[in-house]
Amino acid sequence: MNGNPRTDGPPQEEQGQEAAAATATPETSTEQQSAQAAAPAVDAERQRLEAELDATRKRVDQLARAYQELMKDREEFKQRLTRERERMMDVERGNVATTLLEAVDELDRCLAMSGEDTSSPLAQGVKMIRDGLLSKLQQTGIERIQVVGLPYDPNTAEATDMELTPNPDEDQKVVAEARAGYRLKDRIIRPARVKVAKYVAPAQA
Repeated sequence: MNGNPRTDGPPQEEQGQEAAAATATPETSTEQQSAQAAAPAVDAERQRLEAELDATRKRVDQLARAYQELMKDREEFKQRLTRERERMMDVERGNVATTLLEAVDELDRCLAMSGEDTSSPLAQGVKMIRDGLLSKLQQTGIERIQVVGLPYDPNTAEATDMELTPNPDEDQKVVAEARAGYRLKDRIIRPARVKVAKYVAPAQA
């Protein structure tokens, strides 16, 4: 022996690295196992959170739809209330107009009784009052119904008299008006009183 250390075995540094590697292997394996064991728990938590988020979104959508329906119902209620208020105002306006129309009828009768003497101061004054009342009524939306010469319509007129006619084209047509009729918008506030023609075939000779 020459006193030199033996070199047939692995160097001490390599032996130390192998020992450290052997020592670290179990710890690394344990960490991997722990991570693998924790992965299902993380996935389960994520699925739970996603489910809660989805449920929250659905609830928000439901509340949004409910709010929209509430606002729609509120708007429809306001519109119904407005329509009902307008209808009641039209009814009251029609009641007042009916009273004024009776006054117009009286003035029309006065003018009719005056005959052809429509140029007298009295007749002119009566006509001026009548025209003024009709103008006021028209400003409130009241219109006179035109019925003479048109087919008889029981929705707008009352047949109070009948006139026989040999002309088949005039059958069931209004030939005269005994009292004027009026409407307010689409509502008849006073039907006209009319004379209706009835066709009768001429006797054969």
